[in-house]
Amino acid sequence: MTIASWLTNSRKTVVLTGAGMSTESGLPDFRSPRTGLWARFNPSELATVDALHHRHESFVEFYQYRIRTLQQCQPHNGHRLLADWEQRGIVRTIVTQNVDGFHQQAGSQCVIELHGSLRTVHCQQCGQKQPSHVYLHGVLTCECGGVLRPSVVLFGEPLPERTITQAWEEARQADLFLVLGSSLQVSPANQLPFVAKQNGAKLVIINWEPTELDHLADAVIHQRKIGEVLKEIDQQLTEGAP
Repeated sequence: MTIASWLTNSRKTVVLTGAGMSTESGLPDFRSPRTGLWARFNPSELATVDALHHRHESFVEFYQYRIRTLQQCQPHNGHRLLADWEQRGIVRTIVTQNVDGFHQQAGSQCVIELHGSLRTVHCQQCGQKQPSHVYLHGVLTCECGGVLRPSVVLFGEPLPERTITQAWEEARQADLFLVLGSSLQVSPANQLPFVAKQNGAKLVIINWEPTELDHLADAVIHQRKIGEVLKEIDQQLTEGAP
């Protein structure tokens, strides 16, 4: 059986995407040497609640850089294929560790963002949201006087309980679970493949480097660009269509 045939026969396919999905769009991740955010900033110090309150200028500079970089990038063909698969009923849900909003920009509707989104900022006091581009124009406070911050989960903050519950339930109901571009090192996202597998799903991992969960997978693909792999699978889906 091929991945394409598993997709065809699956009643509910759930996809988990990580940083490797977005780096193919040219977006730097946190960890890559030279190109990752660590080369210029220390995210473990700046992407924190402490920095928001006590190192606000550095916090703002860090997130202005991230928002500006995001605006210079676009979804790649892999994002667009996943959106197309959703419209065709092949993919049910995307759970993403990414905060770039590329899945929605590509057309996906059912997306669970575990760590929030850089596409908006919100008031720490009243919760009102605004498009993140206001941050680039120096709008750092809300009309109510509260501090604006990106709508992402900062280091040290808990993930929204409702979001985790939704992701857990999607994984539990899946009969095919695809991991795309995640190192599976960050909790609780790295538990979702376990949940899916324990409930009878087939597990496919497509990631540039090996992961600690490769031994659980029914299919593993390394050292390949995700967009290229998904294109090949899509061609097989098309060829197999009646």
